[in-house]
Amino acid sequence: MFAPSSKTRLTVHDLGRFTGDTLFHRIARVVCGAGCLPRKELFEAWEVARRVRRRFRGGRVVDLCAGHGLLGQIMLLLDDSSPDALIIDQALPASSHTLSRAIAAEWPKLQGRVGHLEVSLPQVALRTDDVVVSIHACGALTDAVIALATAARSRLAVMPCCHDLDHAHKGGLTGWLNGPLAVDVVRASNLRAREWTVWTQTIPPEITPHNRLLMAEPSR
Repeated sequence: MFAPSSKTRLTVHDLGRFTGDTLFHRIARVVCGAGCLPRKELFEAWEVARRVRRRFRGGRVVDLCAGHGLLGQIMLLLDDSSPDALIIDQALPASSHTLSRAIAAEWPKLQGRVGHLEVSLPQVALRTDDVVVSIHACGALTDAVIALATAARSRLAVMPCCHDLDHAHKGGLTGWLNGPLAVDVVRASNLRAREWTVWTQTIPPEITPHNRLLMAEPSR
């Protein structure tokens, strides 16, 4: 069975699974050829990018705690009105550049529009027109991403994981909700209290159980 949740790397041996003419299949073939990306990251990035682009168009894309940075690059492919994307992590995997070169070879219009930066989150400078995205920034890193985006009044989309239930704010909701869900409800509620517009969605659970997507933008 070909499980989308697998952490096994996609390789040229998987090319036969993606033979269609859709953008997703084209991206998947490039990822297979690069041979460096876990399968689940392809499906996560695609499902998150599609949902975010339905809400947020244009703007510089800033992919935080980005790993290989596939999410940021799919965001560019889905909306060419974004000028560029920054792939940021404290320590980027060496293969992140391998993947970016493979994508740019398939889509030359991305050449020179994807930057890689190795810095910690406090060193990141955001702009109000940015679209800030992050998949599975572990625990309190998601809160740091939210804090950066709200301080800059940038549009925001995060899919949290690895909730730190010993230290995260649960809002006294664990009598009704499980701990991780309580943490995410508090995150959404805090954004609304700041007068941000909030949207909540999920991606298919067969890709990841950590599938809650939180999107927000300043209401004014």
